[in-house]
Amino acid sequence: MKNASLPLSIDEVGSGSVANRWVQLLAGLVCMMAVSSPQYVWTLFTKPMLGELGGTLSQLQITFSLLIVVQTFLSPFQGFVIDRFGPRLLLSVGAALTGASWVLAAHAHSLTMIYLTYGLLGGIGTGIIYVGIVGLMVQWFPDKRGFAVGMVAAGYGMGAIITTFPISSSIASNGYHATLQTFGVIMAIVGVCAAQFTKRPPVGWMAHARTTVDAGSGVAPGRMLKTPVFWLMFAMMTMMSTSGLMVISQMGSFAKDFGVAGVVVLGMAALPLALSIDRFTNGLTRPFFGWVSDRIGRENTMFIAFGLEGIAMLLWLMTRDNAVLFVLLSGVVFFGWGEIFSLFPSTLTDTFGTEHATTNYGILYMAQGVGSVLGGPLAALLHEATGSWIPVFGAVIAMDILTATLAFVVLKPMRRKYLATRAAH
Repeated sequence: MKNASLPLSIDEVGSGSVANRWVQLLAGLVCMMAVSSPQYVWTLFTKPMLGELGGTLSQLQITFSLLIVVQTFLSPFQGFVIDRFGPRLLLSVGAALTGASWVLAAHAHSLTMIYLTYGLLGGIGTGIIYVGIVGLMVQWFPDKRGFAVGMVAAGYGMGAIITTFPISSSIASNGYHATLQTFGVIMAIVGVCAAQFTKRPPVGWMAHARTTVDAGSGVAPGRMLKTPVFWLMFAMMTMMSTSGLMVISQMGSFAKDFGVAGVVVLGMAALPLALSIDRFTNGLTRPFFGWVSDRIGRENTMFIAFGLEGIAMLLWLMTRDNAVLFVLLSGVVFFGWGEIFSLFPSTLTDTFGTEHATTNYGILYMAQGVGSVLGGPLAALLHEATGSWIPVFGAVIAMDILTATLAFVVLKPMRRKYLATRAAH
């Protein structure tokens, strides 16, 4: 009889387990889609909320930052709990909390209550789902890590395609209170149902397909935090998060200032059309560049993708008064941004192993929280201080180009050296 502690191959665990990992991918995809709206349609709520609740844009954008900060800064703890107790229960709780955040926000009549419901509670719920699903995929798909993480991350990026126009229409006809109530219930039901199909892979699952680091014991969070390569990845993910989250949180405002928000393009208003295209390219880029990185390397792919976003952002700014180009280039911008959610977790797990993958990625994911503060209220404050979006765009374009350069010039040799040192010991 084979020792249960030894690595298992696909042949040894049977075709049922092989099929099951694709069920896990599908369940993870649906979970991610269910909780994507709080982040990706937030900009549709800013105008009606400001009209009713008052305050400034920078004050309201604290909600968005809270959502992302809580989602990311609690993720190491959430990852640890999921690693300890399994995904099904925790993911169910995450979906229920996300739906509840919108239902409660529907009854909020002050900025403080919006902060506590949409921001705080929503961040807890979406964080549990995001970190839990990514951690599950890197364990089930060691041989297709970039692709699998990219697919579920695509669910988070593309899920709002389904809801953008319905939510925009509902806000216009029923008001944002009723919209939050209805869609909050829907996302909770869908997310909880999908979570029931999730589980961990068998012990020793596909160890033969892992990297040299994976084949041994994984690097624990405490040891990971002492390595320069981790902090370089953290800084890079922070800069890329800032760029994309600035666009996500401020797009409704700068589209209005550019004079294109209400312009009709292809029979539809430019802003919701751009948001829908963004959700599609933001999702498509995650499995696409994840698949590319499985073949040409993580850092090479980062250089291409991050550079693409920087160039697209520059062209977007230069043609900002053209509604058609505004819509088209917004899609290119997100095609160059969304892949951070497949490339960074794949690179991190390639480097530090799968044993502590969920907790380790929870720590790296905190970089998005930092980026949400820089791209949310601080970007709004910079706009308010200068009266222009040009300084804001200039800062994030510089971050894109710098991150692309760091990936190829610094991260690539640094990670190669670290892996060689790990293998030698």
